Amino acid sequence: MASNSDAPLDDLMMAMDVVDTLRHEEGQVARELKSDERDAAMVERLRQVYASQGIDVPDHILKAGVEDLKRDRFVYSPPAAGFQRTLAMIYISRGTWSKWLAAAFAVVIVCIAAWYFIVKLPAQRAEADLLARLQALPATYSELVGRIDTLTENTDIEATAERLATDGNLALSDGNNEAAFKAEADLRDLVGRLQEVFEVRIISREGVPTGVSRIPESNPDTENYYIVVEAVDPDGKILDRKIVSEESSEAELVDKWGQRVSETIYNAVRRDKMEDGIVQKGVLGQKRRGELDIKWRSGVQDGAITKW
Repeated sequence: MASNSDAPLDDLMMAMDVVDTLRHEEGQVARELKSDERDAAMVERLRQVYASQGIDVPDHILKAGVEDLKRDRFVYSPPAAGFQRTLAMIYISRGTWSKWLAAAFAVVIVCIAAWYFIVKLPAQRAEADLLARLQALPATYSELVGRIDTLTENTDIEATAERLATDGNLALSDGNNEAAFKAEADLRDLVGRLQEVFEVRIISREGVPTGVSRIPESNPDTENYYIVVEAVDPDGKILDRKIVSEESSEAELVDKWGQRVSETIYNAVRRDKMEDGIVQKGVLGQKRRGELDIKWRSGVQDGAITKW
């Protein structure tokens, strides 16, 4: 008898069918017969099965099928569990887990990019901007002091500018950034105030009172007088001014306010307006370039109100 490896394909296929049939018949045969009778009984049972189907199977194929059944030939046995089997299963399932891995990797990349552009990059730019501003402050102090010297000949104002610059440089050397920037802001504010030029004019248009009076709660025996005014620059633009009200002690940014005056000025302005409805002497004070304070007409007092 030839070896199984050299058997014709038809014989091999028949042997596989025999083994498959045996598996269905083996349980019944095993229950009915002893071990030494089982092989012969299986061969006989197979012969009958195939004969009933009109198939003539040679005895050598039937016997070979019984032997193959004993050796579990043509039976799939899964590989034993182990590291190699685990690697094989991972490789086989790569089509599934690789998609999830790619998606997770993409999410991580997006999160890292978002963190960099939303958090890290702005922080780096802010830090770089802060460093650049700090490094430029000494030159900024010098430039602002020079502008102040150009704007005014008032030695007190010039001394104030020098003091602010010195304080700023000391704050820089001490690492006090807040104080250093405050010195810069104070110098810029000083420059802005020195550059201002405007007139404080009495308002004499419809809908706005020219003057008001108040009896303060703290001193009911006294009456305070106020002329309603506005600041107007050389181009005729009405300016906003930060005014501290003596009634509320709060600073407000307003485009008109009541300036406290003596009773003499108050009555003079009232008479002036009553003559023709227009205040002829409408300028109550002047703010000149290079000066910090308004130069008021005689009789103007300290104090103002923002509501009436």
